[in-house]
Amino acid sequence: MDRPDIPLNALRVFEVAVRQGSFTRAAVELRVTQAAVSHQIARLEDLLGKTLFLRTSAGLVPTDEGRALFPVLEHGFDAMARTLDRISGGHHVEVLKVGVVTTFALGWLMPRLPAFQRAHPEIDLRLSTHNNRVEIGREGLDMAIRFGVGSWPGVEALPLLETPMSPLCAPSVAAALHHPEDLAQQTLLRSYRSDEWPRWFAEIGAICPPLTGPVFDSSLALAEVAAGGAGVALLPVAMLSRHLEEGRLVQPFGHTVSTGRYYLTHPADRAVTPAMSGFSDWLRSELGSGAEG
Repeated sequence: MDRPDIPLNALRVFEVAVRQGSFTRAAVELRVTQAAVSHQIARLEDLLGKTLFLRTSAGLVPTDEGRALFPVLEHGFDAMARTLDRISGGHHVEVLKVGVVTTFALGWLMPRLPAFQRAHPEIDLRLSTHNNRVEIGREGLDMAIRFGVGSWPGVEALPLLETPMSPLCAPSVAAALHHPEDLAQQTLLRSYRSDEWPRWFAEIGAICPPLTGPVFDSSLALAEVAAGGAGVALLPVAMLSRHLEEGRLVQPFGHTVSTGRYYLTHPADRAVTPAMSGFSDWLRSELGSGAEG
């Protein structure tokens, strides 16, 4: 059976609709009506004999076939734009979409973004933050910075920065902490990584007290609650330098424990673009000896 001729415009409409997550927003970007977007998608689905989108209460969700098609088209359109730009002698700007765990974004990356933009005017860096749970393909990202041990399936992981963790708390709470054993009398705030406090206590040769404090999915949320005097949190000290400089948090003990590091990740089956290489190289340069691999 011959493959049907697929109009390029329908493929472009599909790529924009996935990226925007809505026919309405796609219509705005393409400067057409929503009805025109719907028509092009319906035409493409008819030619392929496949459903490309599911309409759910959460919005527009690509099917498995749609998710498989999207990165191919996205990279293809980007490649065509770069080639056409070279032929016409113009200055091409490549969009790079990166998801960044919020603690790293605010504690390290954001203050350095002006330097990146000066060094790489050819890259249009678009950031979104996450709480360390991210799916690069489904969220339409090129890369993601996350915290862990570097063993995520299906991705290449470049180690960036190790940030040892230590108990941090408000000055009023720290006044009652003279020895690590005093922590047993405090509320120990917890992240969703349940092994952190036990590892810290093991590092200093002490027994971890029962953990009954509330659980948070964000280090920044932990930091804010600790700064409010509600307990003691185990946090990456280097990422919270501003809180420490302002005196909102203090570090009562010098003992630290390493539970992982930040990594720059991208899908293992995806070709690395010039923008991806530029961002990766810049991160390594900024981190200096702190980056490995």
